[in-house]
Amino acid sequence: GHTRLPVYSRGKVGVVRLVHGAHVYPDVHATGEAPPYAEDPQWLYTVEFDGRELWGDDAEPGATVSIDAWEPYLEPVSPQ
Repeated sequence: GHTRLPVYSRGKVGVVRLVHGAHVYPDVHATGEAPPYAEDPQWLYTVEFDGRELWGDDAEPGATVSIDAWEPYLEPVSPQ
């Protein structure tokens, strides 16, 4: 289905750095349904990834990438 999660971050482990609160979930507007749309509020987070997690050993040392991701895009990770 439709997602706004960048391909390079899918299945990768990051750290939630900021909680933006619950907002209208934009993916419900991408379904092609006619208005009025259900608001379907979801939590929005800023997630930070280490460059090595995204690009392996070829990443620039110390590089990080932050993305805003909706809760339905995220999966919990067990502490190691």
